[in-house]
Amino acid sequence: MFRSSDRRGFFGAGLAIAAAFLGRGRAFSAGASTALGQSAESRLGELGLTLPAPPAPIATYVRAVKVGSLLFVSGHGPAAAPDGKSYAGKVGRDLTLEQGRAAARLVGLNVLASVRSTLGSLDRVARVVKVLGMVNATEDFTQQPQVVNGFSDLMVEIFGEERGKGARSAVGMGSLPNNIPVEVEAIFEVEG
Repeated sequence: MFRSSDRRGFFGAGLAIAAAFLGRGRAFSAGASTALGQSAESRLGELGLTLPAPPAPIATYVRAVKVGSLLFVSGHGPAAAPDGKSYAGKVGRDLTLEQGRAAARLVGLNVLASVRSTLGSLDRVARVVKVLGMVNATEDFTQQPQVVNGFSDLMVEIFGEERGKGARSAVGMGSLPNNIPVEVEAIFEVEG
């Protein structure tokens, strides 16, 4: 039972409960495979994707923090595309829905780079738990979920349908740091 005097507070108690729940009754071995029978690392290679260098934090925070079996990944913006193209501005004014989705996919590559840097291998990811996608959009733009699908679809491509889909929120924002079009933070369940 939670007591209001508990020093962990509501967040700490909820985190402890979530970590305990996620650790029960599930065993994952190193190199857990996707629904396609491949490890996440080999799937990345098969798709011809190369992860960028993990982005440096732009303020006072770290890219990711592992607490128990959960990896909390800070908000990330899009990496530059392999052709050097970068995205900036508001979706619905400066960028189309498709460009926003492409930017969200590039955010996914940055997040995966931070996950690999923190864990040593994407194969340690047991599943995507929760995603918060923030879209820098005009007031009348209402397709934030379709934009954030760029991120979520990449997670499914890498980890498979069961492990790559998690709970998710997709919201519109009046602005984002450095005028990026999409920012995503995520929680992963990890082994070890």
